[in-house]
Amino acid sequence: MSDGGEALLEVRGLEVAYGHVEAVQGIDLQVGRGEICTLVGANGAGKSTTLLALSGLVSARAGRILFEGEDLRRLKPHQIVERGLVQVPEGRAILTTLTVRENLELGAYRRRDRAAVASDLERVLTLFPRLAERLSGTAGNLSGGEQQMLAIGRALLARPRLLLLDEPSMGLAPIIVQDIFRILREIHREGLAIFLVEQNVRQALRLAQRGYVLESGRLVLAGNARGLLEDPKVVAAYLG
Repeated sequence: MSDGGEALLEVRGLEVAYGHVEAVQGIDLQVGRGEICTLVGANGAGKSTTLLALSGLVSARAGRILFEGEDLRRLKPHQIVERGLVQVPEGRAILTTLTVRENLELGAYRRRDRAAVASDLERVLTLFPRLAERLSGTAGNLSGGEQQMLAIGRALLARPRLLLLDEPSMGLAPIIVQDIFRILREIHREGLAIFLVEQNVRQALRLAQRGYVLESGRLVLAGNARGLLEDPKVVAAYLG
């Protein structure tokens, strides 16, 4: 393992197919405790499918998904969340007719520690002061950046031990993207492991400690994120 210490998540030989289309073709990856790891690649490479398989939202055809040694393939999606693996989906999946507060509280719907939930809600509102200002407003009235903040805040209220993020920068203005990545750094400093799927390769590799590059369902590069940022193949394909 790298700086992350022992593996929190270990994926071995993961395969996912949609009919005859092999979307993910036997990939291996791992995320250490307290590590930020990123999976980067072009649109359609299989990044989102990988995350959906980790969360149990699509079925893997083969392979193992071990979270603290337990194979997640045996579990239903809500059981995976209860184990501490929580996903912020692409497109945010905000319930637009509910208030900001109601959306946040949905993140904690399976928790029974009400005092701790209230404390976690305060922490989320400190991280995202814009949400605090709009707490009783309808989520559908938020900007794209604010909806992304809401989606991350809702996930944090599930008390994740590994946060999965699918394209958090998609469709956002550069200044908002900087804000989102700054907050991800902050929650990582508190000890939360993060697995980030991103098309913004430069931002993702700057944030992460470890990186993987996915092309057409296959891993083509893996290693220290800083090293990948300077790798000629990555520069030519994604940063040129």
